[in-house]
Amino acid sequence: MQTLEDQLPYLQLLGKEYPSIQAASAAIINLSAQLSLPKGTEHYLSDIHGEYEAFRHVLRNGSGSIRRKIEEIFAASLSEQDKRSLATLIYYPTQKLSLVQGTIADEAAWYRATLSQVLRVARAVTAKYPQAQVRHFLPNHFAALIEELLEEHSEDKREYYHSLIETVIATGTANAFIVALAELIQRLAIARLHIIGDIYDRGPGAHQIMDTLIEYHDVDIQWGNHDIVWMGAAAGSGACIANVIRICLRYANMETLENGYAISLLPLASFAMDCYGDDPCSRFQPPSITENELTAHERQLMARMHKAITIIQLKLEGQIVMRRPQYQMEGRLLLDKIDVQRGTVRIVDSVYPLLDAHLPTLDPEHPYALTEREQIVIDKLKLSFANSRRLQKHVRFLFAKGGTYLVHNGNLLYHGCVAMNEDGSFKAFKVGGEAYAGKAFMDRVDRLARHGYYATDPEQKQYGMDAMWYLWSGEQSPLFGKEKMATFERYFIADKATHTENRNAYYMLRDQEPTARKILQEFGVNPDTGHIINGHVPVKAMKGESPVKAGGKLIVIDGGFSKAYQNKTGIAGYTLVNDSHEMLLVAHDPFESAQHAIEKELDSAPQTTVLEVSPVRKRVKDTGMGQEIQRQIDALNALLQAYREGLVKERE
Repeated sequence: MQTLEDQLPYLQLLGKEYPSIQAASAAIINLSAQLSLPKGTEHYLSDIHGEYEAFRHVLRNGSGSIRRKIEEIFAASLSEQDKRSLATLIYYPTQKLSLVQGTIADEAAWYRATLSQVLRVARAVTAKYPQAQVRHFLPNHFAALIEELLEEHSEDKREYYHSLIETVIATGTANAFIVALAELIQRLAIARLHIIGDIYDRGPGAHQIMDTLIEYHDVDIQWGNHDIVWMGAAAGSGACIANVIRICLRYANMETLENGYAISLLPLASFAMDCYGDDPCSRFQPPSITENELTAHERQLMARMHKAITIIQLKLEGQIVMRRPQYQMEGRLLLDKIDVQRGTVRIVDSVYPLLDAHLPTLDPEHPYALTEREQIVIDKLKLSFANSRRLQKHVRFLFAKGGTYLVHNGNLLYHGCVAMNEDGSFKAFKVGGEAYAGKAFMDRVDRLARHGYYATDPEQKQYGMDAMWYLWSGEQSPLFGKEKMATFERYFIADKATHTENRNAYYMLRDQEPTARKILQEFGVNPDTGHIINGHVPVKAMKGESPVKAGGKLIVIDGGFSKAYQNKTGIAGYTLVNDSHEMLLVAHDPFESAQHAIEKELDSAPQTTVLEVSPVRKRVKDTGMGQEIQRQIDALNALLQAYREGLVKERE
């Protein structure tokens, strides 16, 4: 056990923040009190895939958390319709107030009742927080007023509170006051937001989602493979850049790339027209759902750009595979297996005809070398990605708040998988004679990804950027978890057997409780009380698949946020809510629009399943956050003792 003298350098630093006995004592008092507060509500979302409006709707209602709070408070005093109206008002205050205006016979009476109801919800939500923290989130112009009204009403001050409400109505500030309260409720209904990967691709609003997350009061992110490829692109990986652009072109979804991040595709467009100007590029046409949105000329240009960047991608990926033999991805080297004259490709022992054999930039002698024009294109694209301030801001945030996994409050969160062998052992990745498996491998690739973005040494940075590409599509990647990404086969080979992307054994084994317990133990989580929160693979609810696996130890919350997956899943995603009483799984219906939600008062998801109920209400002291607070208290007590023994001098 360390003595005070052993801790002296640390205590002297701590003394700069708490320069006196009084300051340290006050901090101990405040922190100790926090331990007795109810545990804050945690909200888990996964695989958002650019669906900004649906994401914002779920965020506004906390996956039904606010609706459940309304039910607790007004169970018998409000009708079902009135509860829905109140919930919608809290989710969309500005829009709902504008719809209400002019439809109420007695506006003053409506405002009195509504302000009273919203204040009651606000009091219930803020009860889990120290007053200083609540004060931090109050808008400056209403801070003092809201703080007064959030206090429990005493009989002596009843007329005073009534007068405050009447004055708010009389001065015409009731609408602004309701908006301020609603935003406070939205913010504090959820103490912490967990994003279990895949913010990017598919939908058009990934950049807007990132802006929202940056403004959120407490959030963490477990990277998905669709996130890491954008992070690699921002770092300067040509292979990641090519993948990002190819996916955007494949789905005719250019909003995030062009309007969100101002990435110029002019060099690619110019090259594609010159190189593939006479090529119909039929295999690379945008999806038919966009026919009414694009002219024939736009569709053809996108198809040619799509083909051009795909060939560049395959070449750059081949260079990484040859540069990093430890990846064991030689099976992805297919360009050198092409017979240009015959229009075929050999994969292992089989020869397949190419669906598109027009490959003017492919040199059979040097199949993975970029042409001079292709190199110019990728160099200009790298510059555009590097100079996008908004993209770089978002990626720095992903590094600051994210990682390959997270252990939080006794649960293990990760997007994809922990690579396993069929016998249930953790699959080892060997580098230079050293093997990494399980948690050790996750830690290593997390660190390498950071090198890829932050390292100043060119060799270290290149190694890290290659690792980011591996995390996107490598067999053992914890963010991907399949034996291959069959990009080449899907574009160029008709035989669908070659398109199969077999999953890691983890996805068969994760249904079994012993597997989940083994993984939890690997990451230092108590297998008796902990859970794995997983995403990545959509849950096919319409076919009866359950998101709850391994005897309740593993919960998959990817159920189809993205519209592209909803015809397979049958729902619009799962989310998870974990509060001081229980853990709830919420299944969401497809989201049409915010306007539709407001007009129809769609206040929460219709299906909520209680997964666990705590016999005793959980307090902050029962959580990982509580353990951290206790460590702070212990350090402050040591500082207090050091002050009293004269080892550290007070500064005040």
